[in-house]
Amino acid sequence: MPEDFLYYLWGFQKFANTELRTASGEELRIEHTGYRNELSGPDFFNARLEIAGQLWAGNVEMHLKSSHWYEHFHEQDSAYDNVILHVVWEHDCDVFRKDQSIIPVLELKNLVVPEILENYANLLETPHRFINCENDFSGFSDFELEHWLERVYFERLEDHSAGIERNLRKQSGNWDAVFFQYLLKAFGLNVNGEAFQSIANQVPFTTIRKIAANQDDLESFLLGMSGLLENPKDCYAESLQQRFEFLKHKFQFSEETIQKPVFFRLRPDNFPTIRLAQIAALYSENTQLFSGVLKAEGLSEYYELLDLSLPEYWQQHYSFGTSHRSKNKKLSRDFKNLLVLNLFLPFQFAWSKYRGEEQADLILSILAQLPKEKNSIVENFENLRPGTVKNATHSQAVIQLKKHYCDQNRCLKCALGNKLLMRSREYH
Repeated sequence: MPEDFLYYLWGFQKFANTELRTASGEELRIEHTGYRNELSGPDFFNARLEIAGQLWAGNVEMHLKSSHWYEHFHEQDSAYDNVILHVVWEHDCDVFRKDQSIIPVLELKNLVVPEILENYANLLETPHRFINCENDFSGFSDFELEHWLERVYFERLEDHSAGIERNLRKQSGNWDAVFFQYLLKAFGLNVNGEAFQSIANQVPFTTIRKIAANQDDLESFLLGMSGLLENPKDCYAESLQQRFEFLKHKFQFSEETIQKPVFFRLRPDNFPTIRLAQIAALYSENTQLFSGVLKAEGLSEYYELLDLSLPEYWQQHYSFGTSHRSKNKKLSRDFKNLLVLNLFLPFQFAWSKYRGEEQADLILSILAQLPKEKNSIVENFENLRPGTVKNATHSQAVIQLKKHYCDQNRCLKCALGNKLLMRSREYH
């Protein structure tokens, strides 16, 4: 049994909490359980308890056994001086503060009804194929599922926003610089995202801005920094290489630490040569792309921002030296949807949070128009409960749910997991 289960029992008061007594026989009344502490120090802060008729305010520490207090050396840590109650599953020894006063102990082992323990074992200790609650997933109501998935989606946006904020600090608050970093990563997708982003990390954004004024310069810069202009195979590649060498000398930057992108197992439309050329076309035509994202009021305006036109060379090539029948390589609708999901909406949310504005309705209205994503996580949730994933809100949410709850066995922090744990008779 992990200590997380004790946190759940204490925080939700899932034990017989009338006529409580400490291990030494003193009457105990819980006025407030306190607030869960996710950092170092006692597990719950600012609890209010009445022990033997005396009202106490302070912290609560939890362990599977009382003796774990000493195993963790809490008796030597002043952060635990204000612990007013030690909540344990099994009381196996008395615990003392530095001043040798005894800390009251509440043992839960005989206070928890069997149903809770059975539900816990069924949920977290039974072998499963995909997720812990797969046998019960179809039984959740539409309201329960919809409410939780929306909340989890915005939690996903919060995670994205935290990453954007960290990069903002590194870029001295320059939103355009951070947006360009994420633009590169988004175009590289999972395979080349980190490699593309490493270009922006290597060169000051002020330099990139100067280069971006000319599409040919930006294209040669991106391809050259990625190492894709080495040993040019045709005249177009040679001209880009010459332009890149000029820019490298002019602005004094080096491509030595750049992670080189790969072609392996990529469809031609996702070749790094094509994606980098598309970035050059898109960004050189609209260096104020981030401002455009913020001003957009709907999905159609997002799509318009992503319209681009590649040079004629790229209409007949996927890579240097090998031509094909002419094909217009504009961004597909599916790829535009990915950029909206993984770039535009996270930045819209982060910006509105930074400004103290509310954009939830706009974001949800756009998401409702986007089709659900196609991946193994979405497919497996659909197999468990057909109709679970109706649009992009749900597909983004189930990805967050699977990676940050299910895969980490965080059922005790999941509203759906809590619903299953609380399937027991009333005992308060």
